[in-house]
Amino acid sequence: MNWLTDFVRPKIKKVTPKEIADNLWVKCPICGQMLFSKEMKKSLYVCTSCGHHLRLYVDKRLKMLFDGEFNEIALPKVKEDPLKFKDTKRYTDRLKAYRKSTESNDAIRVAQGDIGGIPCVVAAMDFSFMGGSMGMAVGEGIVKAAEVSARNNYPLIIVASSGGARMQEGILSLMQMARTTAAINQVKEKGIPYISVLTDPTTGGVTASFAMLGDVILAEPGALIGFAGPRVIAQTIGQKLPEGFQRAEFLVEKGIIDGVVERQELKETVWKLLNIHQDALQYIHYGDTQNVENLPEIRNSRGKAAGCDKKELTAWERVEISRSKERPTTLSYVQQVFDDFLELHGDRAFRDDGAVIGGIAMFGGQPVTVIGQQKGKNVKENIYRNFGMASPEGYRKALRLMKQAEKFGRPVVTFVDTPGAACGIEAEERGQGEAIARNLLEMSGIQTPMVSILIGEGGSGGALGLAVTDEVWMMENATYSILSPEGFASILWKDGKRAKEASEVMKITAKDLKKLQIIEKVIREPEPANEENLPEIAEEIREDLDGFLRKSCQKTREQIVEERYERFRRM
Repeated sequence: MNWLTDFVRPKIKKVTPKEIADNLWVKCPICGQMLFSKEMKKSLYVCTSCGHHLRLYVDKRLKMLFDGEFNEIALPKVKEDPLKFKDTKRYTDRLKAYRKSTESNDAIRVAQGDIGGIPCVVAAMDFSFMGGSMGMAVGEGIVKAAEVSARNNYPLIIVASSGGARMQEGILSLMQMARTTAAINQVKEKGIPYISVLTDPTTGGVTASFAMLGDVILAEPGALIGFAGPRVIAQTIGQKLPEGFQRAEFLVEKGIIDGVVERQELKETVWKLLNIHQDALQYIHYGDTQNVENLPEIRNSRGKAAGCDKKELTAWERVEISRSKERPTTLSYVQQVFDDFLELHGDRAFRDDGAVIGGIAMFGGQPVTVIGQQKGKNVKENIYRNFGMASPEGYRKALRLMKQAEKFGRPVVTFVDTPGAACGIEAEERGQGEAIARNLLEMSGIQTPMVSILIGEGGSGGALGLAVTDEVWMMENATYSILSPEGFASILWKDGKRAKEASEVMKITAKDLKKLQIIEKVIREPEPANEENLPEIAEEIREDLDGFLRKSCQKTREQIVEERYERFRRM
């Protein structure tokens, strides 16, 4: 090339990163913008004009994730042409051609190295090799990666990029779905973190096996992800597919994956997840008094919020305060009490319920799982959050995160603030009662410390679905009841206007429930909680949580479950 090709934009069509020389321009396939290839390398092949993520060649993917040097793991050889397949050309000839053009043996490479100083195993698929199709060689790569991970207790990261099954290997390709899933199960059974990263495209048998089994599933923006391809679906149903169908953002909305991460932020996000799980290892073995010594000291602030003389409020006044738009929401408490909150999305079945938020955070250096019902601060947000009334998907998301916490030995903190569970045709069709019942059942036996904090309304089974825990605490002006005072008065007295009277006889305040031994702790409010006095209240919560965790660390997993059972057995 000469100086002219460096500065004059040539008329070129779409090319792949592998084909791009250092001194050529690249045309974005989405916006059509001509981009200088050197700048594209700096941006990790993300269009600087429209943000489109171009497909990344596998060696660049590995270099992007690892800190520096990494060791590629040799993969066992497999039968090259078990079916003696030939269409327009022999399968063996196709393999030879792709090996020459990609300089890879097949559509996967496996390596071991450090990410942020943490040793791990990465398996990265190569779409440029026969569309990343999964045959015996790819299956062997996933199995080998899982075995190395399980043998060495290294976290496993798999970067998927595939059009699905390798047709030239027929039924043997199909069997790789079972092989890879069984291998991933070995990693999961040992409690080793597995992070799945979905890139464009991830479809077919890869989607229906190892790619969707991550403890955390991330995706690059705009990535096509699905079982059947969009063209096949459109032809089958005879309908035009909606905008953004099967794209990464669509899957977050539908609750299938945890989140969408920009390529430039992917390594840092993966490292954060690995670091959280790395830090969690010292807390897994409950019953060890040494764990108490490992916990950092939380600054004592007792006396600020608790030592306030003020007028005693009526039950109805507390009901009104608990419903106030000025009260801090779950996210407000999470931001004040915890550090580095990383939100995870979806129930992996139907959708992501905005009424329930959850994820992983740090508390004094210790990883914890945080879950809570989330109300909105305005009309638009409340519509999205359904006023904090969770659907079946919300409870299933919460349970998924609790089970994940149990697997990795993380304590669970839930925040309860809901008028009740979502009510409607759709909620009933999707099993609202079953979802809540399942939470009550599973929470009773989860082998990790759990505490619930009622911060506003605690309405009926919708609240209890997040409150079957070792201890339950209440904000001084929160309420917890079988149903609303209005509903109670309407059912019992056939007069909803007697709600004030009902609130007194129902015994729904923190003070009443402490006497009834329904809750363990009342968190004082110097005045009704709002965003201004929240930092002061949060300090008391932090101190209380510190004490709870120190106490819990000295109990075995079996003790934790037994004491939780006895707690509810007494009621």
